[in-house]
Amino acid sequence: MHKKNIIIAFGGASPEHEVSVLTALQAVAAIEDPSVNPVPLYITKSGQWLTGAPLLELEEYEKLDQLEKKGTPCYFTKNSLGQTVLREEKTGLFSKPAEYPVYAVLAAFHGADGENGAFQGVCELYNVPYTGSGVIGSSAGMDKVTAKRLCRAESIPVTDGIDFLEQNWIENEKELIEQAEEIDYPLVVKPVHLGSSIGVKVVKERKSLIKAVETAFRYDAHVLIEKAITPLMEINCSVLGTPQKCMASVCERPLGSEELLSFRDKYLSEEGSSKGMASASRKIPADIPDKMTREIQDLSVRIFQLFDCSGVARLDFLVNSDSGEVYFNEINTIPGSFSFYLWKESGIPFSELIHELLEIALERHREKNGRILSYETNLLSQKAVKGIKGLKGTK
Repeated sequence: MHKKNIIIAFGGASPEHEVSVLTALQAVAAIEDPSVNPVPLYITKSGQWLTGAPLLELEEYEKLDQLEKKGTPCYFTKNSLGQTVLREEKTGLFSKPAEYPVYAVLAAFHGADGENGAFQGVCELYNVPYTGSGVIGSSAGMDKVTAKRLCRAESIPVTDGIDFLEQNWIENEKELIEQAEEIDYPLVVKPVHLGSSIGVKVVKERKSLIKAVETAFRYDAHVLIEKAITPLMEINCSVLGTPQKCMASVCERPLGSEELLSFRDKYLSEEGSSKGMASASRKIPADIPDKMTREIQDLSVRIFQLFDCSGVARLDFLVNSDSGEVYFNEINTIPGSFSFYLWKESGIPFSELIHELLEIALERHREKNGRILSYETNLLSQKAVKGIKGLKGTK
């Protein structure tokens, strides 16, 4: 039987590198289709592309420096038939490098260039199907400031805040602190382009605010300060599908040990760090009123469509548990563990979720290639008659 090569793309130069590894290997373990051949595409923290069977074994990641020696460098290219393939680099003068025609790419990155649209752009360039949102949705979703501006423009409630670049902070620290304090403590300080609560801190006075901002700048050149919701309840909801046809999962209420859910709460619970987001403590379905559940599910679908998302995404909300007011917090266009724990409780097992993600990717790819992708013209032939000199000063 001819097997379909599904490229499992994960890793990357991101503080969320290890989380990406967990998500990818969880997905591989969930694939039950015997016609699928999972092919790893592991991007190291330094940006090198590697493939090879050892990259599908979680135990191998205990020592990353040794693992990289076991992987084989690889790259996307076109073969003689015009197919996009993942090709291994040659290991000898007369050896023929192995290559895998790409059926589809399962993107399991978190943060940085894997989730922000950059890798999606590579897939578009090589015209291969890939799971998750496209370049625009991925890019907008990764940028917390852009995401909230889009939501605010559509009357979706977001918290008050200010954002600034590192150079702004260097030149106008006092003014920015005063602007933040006008919003009033407690405040939340966040790197704009990170996920998994990395670099996020709740602060209640000026000294802590300054320290939190300087810590956030270690991860990102763009920082966001927002009003902290108190008393806080976090509620998450996942959406699956396309902008034209999508549905919301049940909601969850994460249970954190701090005022705001931390990286440790999400990935290092007592149940074991090998489970990724699935190891976090949570209430599913969320123990909230039915009216609030429907409100959050409706908002999740609206935002998913607003960002032109595809595949699966997770929408995170902040709720004032006294007033019941709901605020959009962020969208994860490649959620940890693909939010399979939410879809399991919604009646879709993990294996079926992966199958659905691949089907959505293939359908979107078919639709794209059904459009006219070129415009027949003899423009260059006409210009060639004049030569290069004749082109000067013309458009």
